[in-house]
Amino acid sequence: MPDSNPSLPAARVALIGFGEAGETFASAPGWRGEARAWDIVPERRGAMAQCGVATGDDPASALGDRAFVLSLVTADQALPAARDYAPLLPEGTLWCDFNSVAPDTKREAARVVEGAGGRYVDVAVMAPVNPARLAVPLLLSGPHALAALPLLQALGFSNIRNVGDEVGRASAIKMIRSVMVKGLEALSSECAAAAEAAGVFDEVMASLDASEKHAPWAEKVAYNRERMATHGARRAAEMEESAKTLQGLGVEPAMTRGTVRLQREAAEKNKAKKEQAA
Repeated sequence: MPDSNPSLPAARVALIGFGEAGETFASAPGWRGEARAWDIVPERRGAMAQCGVATGDDPASALGDRAFVLSLVTADQALPAARDYAPLLPEGTLWCDFNSVAPDTKREAARVVEGAGGRYVDVAVMAPVNPARLAVPLLLSGPHALAALPLLQALGFSNIRNVGDEVGRASAIKMIRSVMVKGLEALSSECAAAAEAAGVFDEVMASLDASEKHAPWAEKVAYNRERMATHGARRAAEMEESAKTLQGLGVEPAMTRGTVRLQREAAEKNKAKKEQAA
């Protein structure tokens, strides 16, 4: 997808929230003079000024004349921001919700925005905004996604994909993917902490390297599910001992306890399925 739409001038955009994402995006050359922002933390106005972003003394003066909005607040403030600020914006405002929240939260925010006369767009940010900046992958969904896409392109976003007309679809892709991405982070940290405590870090890492299999994730998932169903009971028992090992080393086995439960449940479901078929 091209870096921008040369036939469309940069939109006069409003940013709600000016944290890392807002500052990163607004630092792009094409945003200077086009963006206005509001943040509940007054100290953020200095960062706005450095980026050439205007603000106001209150939310209404900062946002009231903008018909294109990026909501870039913290996850716990995504719905409150919609409730507080959507009524201040012009009829038909495109509200692009970039926040990392559950599909149900986005659907509730959409009801609030649409009820205030706005047009809601579910946006999922699929990678860290730094160092990608405006090349960060974005997924859009909802009935107004196609209307927002060229405006985002005009701002310089260059890696955008529309994934459907249902609010919540883009966020479902991100949130479910995060189960794996953030889960692997937590699991690797738990494993490494135990390996360090036992003085076997290098050996464990080398063993993991040796057993690493490069295959598409769909193949990995199918293989893992078959292994869990067939050997889950035995593996659950083994992982209980792994949990004891971690506890003995002073490492809380939070992820390992979850593994015990899921392995055992997979085995029990497989056993019940076989008994029904018999």
